[in-house]
Amino acid sequence: MEISRRKRIGCEGFHQALRADALSRRGLLKAGVLSIAGLTLSQLLRSEAARAASGGSPKRVNSVIILWMRGGPAQHETWDPKPDAPEEYRGEFGHTKTKVPGIIINEFLPLSARIMDKWSIIRSLHHEDAGHSTGDQICFTGYPANQQSPDENAYPSIGSIVSKQLGHLDSGLPPYVVIPRNVPGTDAAYLGQKYRPFETLADPASAKKFVVPNISPLDSISVDRLDDRKALLEGIDRLRRDADRNGQLEASDKYRQMAWDLITSDRARKAFDLEAEPRAVRERYGFFPEFKAPTPDRCGCPAWSQRVLLARRLIEAGVRLVTVDLRWWDTHVKGFESLKDGFLTRWDHCYSALIEDLDQRGLLETTMVVAWGEFGRTPKVNQQAGRDHWPNVFSAAIAGGGVRGGRVVGASDDKGAEPKDNPKTPQDVLATMYHHLGIDVSAQYEDHSGRPHPVLPSGSSISELF
Repeated sequence: MEISRRKRIGCEGFHQALRADALSRRGLLKAGVLSIAGLTLSQLLRSEAARAASGGSPKRVNSVIILWMRGGPAQHETWDPKPDAPEEYRGEFGHTKTKVPGIIINEFLPLSARIMDKWSIIRSLHHEDAGHSTGDQICFTGYPANQQSPDENAYPSIGSIVSKQLGHLDSGLPPYVVIPRNVPGTDAAYLGQKYRPFETLADPASAKKFVVPNISPLDSISVDRLDDRKALLEGIDRLRRDADRNGQLEASDKYRQMAWDLITSDRARKAFDLEAEPRAVRERYGFFPEFKAPTPDRCGCPAWSQRVLLARRLIEAGVRLVTVDLRWWDTHVKGFESLKDGFLTRWDHCYSALIEDLDQRGLLETTMVVAWGEFGRTPKVNQQAGRDHWPNVFSAAIAGGGVRGGRVVGASDDKGAEPKDNPKTPQDVLATMYHHLGIDVSAQYEDHSGRPHPVLPSGSSISELF
């Protein structure tokens, strides 16, 4: 009966649980929240960081969550249905009205539809590359991929640029995190290892207890012993650094210091501790070891909802940019079956939960959430009841960070094949995130051959969203 009650808890139960937890000390401890003079821990940390950065005056600190729907979600089956198109283009699914009159989305996204006033859609994105890894590179860097090594960054990712220009809010937390590990496009390229993302490696989607490796010392080694070992290593490094002529050792030193800060940081361990979240919150995001999705999961998609919850925890603690791998939307075969039986339901739960959760915690105004993949899907359904790669037009969902909800930017044609109005590029989306974060996109950084490259080669912030 307890499990049945949890299955029924829904949005309202989620809200009640948050309010109840907020009223009890035990709830506060469970949630990992400290309240001092009316400030939550995250608000306190942000306030301290802002004062330190601005010489004492308060300053808003912005952040970004990228929900990376790797594989390419079909525009027709998510945020751009075509109910009036012929069936071979329209597909098997219907649509649902949203809270905002005139905006429709896929019928299997009812929770997202109810909060349409909190998020918006871009329906006219396009580029020219139909490869997974090469499309990834465009969307994370704004530059084309190296066709000979498409899985390796030729240019730095948005997260690495953020690390380079903005650095840490707290030395005990990385500025840039990928959950659970790098995907093509997310690396630092010629900026160097100091600006690579911190990868959790452990997967919150697993039914096993989530424990991030390498952020705590071994039980048999005390912090004092670590300090002794660090002093010895620093002495050796000073000798080596004197002979270093290209700065590589200095970069290595800084990277080692970052790792050391994480190992000895109680702040990092708390931020990554999913067990501190109230059970009702974890279930609202759509997955818990005993929790089953409302529809049977026969599609083989991972239960990645807990990855999304972890992203919220990290942003709340002070990480500037988090990328969440939500693969694998590559629906060539039996695409409608896969989407109906797993992907859409899970997406609907975790996306709506994230937006509402950020809003209730006062984080939505400063946290921009961008959900997209490397391209869309073919306008015409193939012979295997799926759709194939299609970069000619695709959609993205965007919320927070000052974005006005309930808006649609651009339009695809009547078959969902090409941009019809107000075409946008991945570079425009990147420019929008950079603008929110306060990044100078005109800044240039030299590659390994000494050639300078601007942060973005093109693109401008999408003003229609604000």
